[in-house]
Amino acid sequence: MSDREPIKILGISGSPRRKSTDYAVKYALQHAEEKFGAETQYFSASGKDLKFCIHCDHCIKTRQGCIHKDDIVSLYDMMLWADAWIIGTPVYQGTLSAQTKTIMDRCRAVVAKDPKSFHNKVGSALAVGGDRIGGQEPAIQTILNFYVISEMIPVSGGSFGSNLGGTIWSRDKGAQGVSEDDEGLRSLRKTVNKMVTLAQNFKCITK
Repeated sequence: MSDREPIKILGISGSPRRKSTDYAVKYALQHAEEKFGAETQYFSASGKDLKFCIHCDHCIKTRQGCIHKDDIVSLYDMMLWADAWIIGTPVYQGTLSAQTKTIMDRCRAVVAKDPKSFHNKVGSALAVGGDRIGGQEPAIQTILNFYVISEMIPVSGGSFGSNLGGTIWSRDKGAQGVSEDDEGLRSLRKTVNKMVTLAQNFKCITK
């Protein structure tokens, strides 16, 4: 455990179910807590009212947030609180879930109010697929692109096993499948380690 000021991490599961992606994001947060003493918060899309961005430009015109008053509103405060985020998505049709995309699209309301809202926060990603090679990396790339557009700092686990982020194979067995994927969980731990270390170093630099 580090003796530095604890890093605050937000974990987001963009799955409509509380199964494999839910397990993986919670695993990542637990690893960060146990190894680095991180403070964490968790948001699951499961059971939530998540309305699509309709590009009405209410957020641009008023700078008072989103026109929708649903469960994403509570997530905004968590996003601002955190030093680093890890977004997890199940793989649907070779890419991320609609719930994950909706969460990212709705962040437009936050940056419309303050373009620097997410500036220099660190972001990482994980994707869970029923197949070993089923679209995890394209899904993760979409999340990393979102971080770049949001002026965040995207991070992966690095070369040799975690090139873009946590890539996990559930074998369509839910949480049990994720727990049995040793290589996928290793890629996730590497990603979390890099994310926390970068967030710690950046926090020291900007103090």
